[in-house]
Amino acid sequence: MSDIEIAQQAKMEQIIPLAEQRLGLDPLKLDPYGRYKAKISLDVINDLADRPDGKLILVTAISPTPAGEGKTTTTIGLSDALNRIGKNSMVCVREPSMGPCFGMKGGAAGGGYAQVVPMEDINLHFTGDLHAIAAAHNLLAAMIDNHIHHGNALELDVRRITWGRVMDMNDRALRQITVGLGGTANGFPREDGFDIVVASEVMAIFCLSNSLSELKQRLGNILIGYSKDGTARLAKDLKAHGAMATLLKEALKPNLVQTLENNPAFVHGGPFANIAHGCNSVIATKMALKLSDYVVTEAGFGADLGAEKFIDIKCRKAGVKPDMAVIVATVKALKYHGGVEVKDLATEDLSALERGMENLKRHLSNMQDQFGLQCIVAINHFVQDTDAEIDLVKTTVESYGAKAIIAKHWAEGGAGAEELAQAVVTMLDQPTSECQFLYADDLPLWDKITAVATRLYGANEVVADKKVHDKLKLFSETHSHIPVCMAKTPYSFSGDPALLGAVSGHTITIRDVRLSRGAEFVVALCGDIMTMPGLPKRPASERIDISDEGAISGLF
Repeated sequence: MSDIEIAQQAKMEQIIPLAEQRLGLDPLKLDPYGRYKAKISLDVINDLADRPDGKLILVTAISPTPAGEGKTTTTIGLSDALNRIGKNSMVCVREPSMGPCFGMKGGAAGGGYAQVVPMEDINLHFTGDLHAIAAAHNLLAAMIDNHIHHGNALELDVRRITWGRVMDMNDRALRQITVGLGGTANGFPREDGFDIVVASEVMAIFCLSNSLSELKQRLGNILIGYSKDGTARLAKDLKAHGAMATLLKEALKPNLVQTLENNPAFVHGGPFANIAHGCNSVIATKMALKLSDYVVTEAGFGADLGAEKFIDIKCRKAGVKPDMAVIVATVKALKYHGGVEVKDLATEDLSALERGMENLKRHLSNMQDQFGLQCIVAINHFVQDTDAEIDLVKTTVESYGAKAIIAKHWAEGGAGAEELAQAVVTMLDQPTSECQFLYADDLPLWDKITAVATRLYGANEVVADKKVHDKLKLFSETHSHIPVCMAKTPYSFSGDPALLGAVSGHTITIRDVRLSRGAEFVVALCGDIMTMPGLPKRPASERIDISDEGAISGLF
């Protein structure tokens, strides 16, 4: 069966009784969105302040490939497995962006028998969070043009406006546009463009804010552009942040749903992992840590992008740290890193697998040696995997000083990941050192960039032109203490997606740097990063349909 067919056969429990019985929540603290979705009041965090935090388990992965790694599926399957062995576990994952569901990627609610449901709702409009973020973002854009139209008291330089527009759909035709045409009644003509909603700084702010008041303050600090004399202009200069926060008031409440095995799950927030920090909201994570003994969460893409930002950005801002990491790998993806073409990945190839293990080795070493995290490797099982291939992965990982465990959660749900869950519990029961940040707050911005590139990516040097160094010098005058957010291809440790495996000794070129003033990080662009995807020649939307009875097909 397809993922959507499995999800449609799920026997879901009504969300209010589930929250009351499994989480001990007062029904009056929940706002139901139908029978199977609910938002939880932010008051719950204060109500649970005296409870100890549970253990935080970070699920990350090797560098992604066309073969797929199954990070979200493993995150959900592991949480279900922990509940199966008698532990109290919750899963925290991101909300999918609707655009890619109609493009190439498909849905993002897990797969097989390790999914969060209702899958169709989660992959489409869900509770309207992404629409609220788009509205808040576009309100600010509208207020910028309105301010210019009515006299431009802030003397905004229309050539240096840095705030564009967003929508939650893939549309390459909107990447670069001209607005304000049609005469003086319609504004001042200028260049503009659209990003997809999950690339918005509002999304990053949304996911890093601990409260409504912090959200409002961060929104006010968004950089919208520069005046004619070079002075930075902020959203609060337009008095936009109050209205923006008002639009996000309900969205900021975490979304409670369930897994196929009726275990509670948070699905909340979803910034891009290549240009932002790529993980679910701080509020959902903190609430889950108070409501359960084990919280399983994921970070976007491979460990070099997602896990690094999870730790150096999200954890730094939130005041939480993971207690361990699970690194997801598949035999197929490892063979791809070893040079095998996609069409041949189902064929046993031990030599290619051995070469591809270098990618896993680098990620494992980074997590253990650079961040000080204890790790387990989860081999996400495919039916084509041979015993010889599985044995090779296990023995090689053992030679790296870690343990690899096969997990069959895609086919068997939580039952297929019980061995992984037992190993996680055993590891967490042992004393361990605390997770460390890669760099200190007071390190210069350029040195932070260099630390990530050389210590995690294996680069020999980092280069940038004078324009980049001048901008970093300007940012450092007021924001030298903030972390950096590396924007590069997720497919390689280098800036070149074609360089697979564990490339080292390369040069990382910083093409540009941008200040996300409200989110409080500096984005370092290491190549051409797409913030508005396009649709492929045969988009997934061609396969999506709905019957006369309302049954959706082809979504995933």
